[in-house]
Amino acid sequence: MSELLVYLNGEFVPESEAKISVFDHGFLYGDGVFEGIRAYNGKVFKLDEHLDRMYDCAKVIKLKIPLSKEEFKEAILETLRKNNLRDAYIRPIVTRGIGDLGLNPDICTNSNVIIITKPWGAMYGNLYEKGLKAITVTIRRNAIDSLPPNIKSLNYLNNILAKIEANAKGGDEAIFLDHNGYVSEGSGDNVFIVKNGVVYTPPTLNNLRGITRAVTIEIIERLGIPFKEVNLGLFDLYSADEMFVTGTAAEICPITIIDGRIIGNGKPGEITKKLMQEFRKIVDNEGTPIYD
Repeated sequence: MSELLVYLNGEFVPESEAKISVFDHGFLYGDGVFEGIRAYNGKVFKLDEHLDRMYDCAKVIKLKIPLSKEEFKEAILETLRKNNLRDAYIRPIVTRGIGDLGLNPDICTNSNVIIITKPWGAMYGNLYEKGLKAITVTIRRNAIDSLPPNIKSLNYLNNILAKIEANAKGGDEAIFLDHNGYVSEGSGDNVFIVKNGVVYTPPTLNNLRGITRAVTIEIIERLGIPFKEVNLGLFDLYSADEMFVTGTAAEICPITIIDGRIIGNGKPGEITKKLMQEFRKIVDNEGTPIYD
C-alpha cells in the first residue's frame, strides 16, 4: 500500500518524507497552532469554523499564517483528494518556523504549514454503547491567565500529563479541574452533565471553545431540552443522572463511571443517546464537499 501524502508548504510529499527542521520552534517549544477536523462521507464537517478558530489562535500568539483562509481551505480539500479520502481525520498545523535555540519568536521569519489526513473511524470503538470510565486527575488545567486553554497550541503537555494519570488509574478519559476546583474539560474534549432533565456544561473560559460542543448546544436548544452554562464541581459530576463528552475525534460519547461512582443507572442516558443520534444525522448530511 502506497504512503499517504502530506501537504508541506505547498507541496505534497509521502509521509516518510514529510520533515521539518529540528530548529523549528514548533518542535523546540510547541510554538504553533493546530486543528482537528473530520470528514464524513466525502464532506468536511464545520471546516470554516475550524479555520476561524485556528486563525484566531494564531492571532493571539502573533503567528502569521502565510495562506488566506480560502487558500488554506482549498489546501485541506486537495490533500484529501490526493489521498482519495472520504472519511478522515484532518490535522492542519502551523509552526513558528526555523529559529535558534533561544525563545525569541521574532527571529522565526517563515512559518511552516502542514496538513495531515488519515482514515478515521469511531475513536472509542464499542464504548459508545457502553460508556467511558473517567478519572478526575490531580494535574490542573492550565490557568486562564497563564496559558489560556482556548489557545489550541502545539504545547499539549498539560493534556498529556492528564492522560498519563488517567492511564495509570485505569481511566478511558481524564477530567480536568481548574485551580478554583471548577470542572474544566477532558484531555481532549468538553464535558456535559444531565441532572433532572437539564443539560449543564461549564462556560468556555477555562476550557476550549469546542466546535462539537457548539453543535451539541445547537441540538439541545433545537430539541427544546433545558440547558444551562454554569460552573460545575465534583459534586455535580458525581451526582449527575447522565454525563458525556464532546469533541471532534470523540464526537459525543457517554461517560458511565467517574472516580468509581456510577453515573445514573450505569448505562448511556436517554438524553445522551438522543443527542448522539441527532449529531450523526448532522454529520452525515452537512459539510464542505471534497469532490465535485
